[in-house]
Amino acid sequence: MTFTGFTRKSMFGVVAGLLLAASACATSEGVPLDHAPNRTRDMAALQNGAKLFVNYCLNCHSAAFMRYTRLTDLGLTEQQIKDNLLPPGAKIGETMKAAIDPKQAAEWFGANPPDLTVIARSRAGDKGSGADYLYTYLRTFYRDETRPTGWNNLAFPTIAMPHALWELQGSRRAVFETVKENGQEVHEFKGWEQLTPGSMTTAQYDDAVGDLVSYLQWMGEPIQNTRQRIGVWVLLFLGLLTFLTWRLNAAYWKDVK
Repeated sequence: MTFTGFTRKSMFGVVAGLLLAASACATSEGVPLDHAPNRTRDMAALQNGAKLFVNYCLNCHSAAFMRYTRLTDLGLTEQQIKDNLLPPGAKIGETMKAAIDPKQAAEWFGANPPDLTVIARSRAGDKGSGADYLYTYLRTFYRDETRPTGWNNLAFPTIAMPHALWELQGSRRAVFETVKENGQEVHEFKGWEQLTPGSMTTAQYDDAVGDLVSYLQWMGEPIQNTRQRIGVWVLLFLGLLTFLTWRLNAAYWKDVK
């Protein structure tokens, strides 16, 4: 895995509008969620996701329940973390704090950007997992000159943040068609029109977002894969114990009438 140094590429985090305010919990009604790849066991993907998270998300968001030292679980050494992922002035044992001033964030966004430690778990709903929501959200920004920032989002309509990754994905316009539904005119999404190219192809960008979302999944519960693996063995042990107990009980009571 090759790392680039820590950079402040944007004053806005990748997901600054995910939950800018509790009252702004927009849903993806009418927007089918794309299935996010699960790469929580892929160390290379998680390392790339951690790099994207630190370079983009930590500008505005914090991860108050995650320490930089925990990134060693991804196969990184402390020196690699210090050289590539640690912000200037931060210490290896500290939690991931946002670079933005809370007062400025409140002025710019109308609310302090939320902590992202468990964002992938908190966004789960009946339409899909939290990872599915984030994967769809980060890939459905489009140009909208009616918005203050010039950007909008299919999964989170009237989003308050700009598209922080537009240099990677490029600038796109959403194509809508006006149709009648239940006697009313509604705008139905038809596709995308690429306005300017990004530094990544569509496939490369989707792959990068998949890595970032997988990292957000992992960060929400780093022990999840271990817990699931141990859980399988626990269930097998309990099954065997149940069988032995059943046969012992039968043997004990076989001569009792």
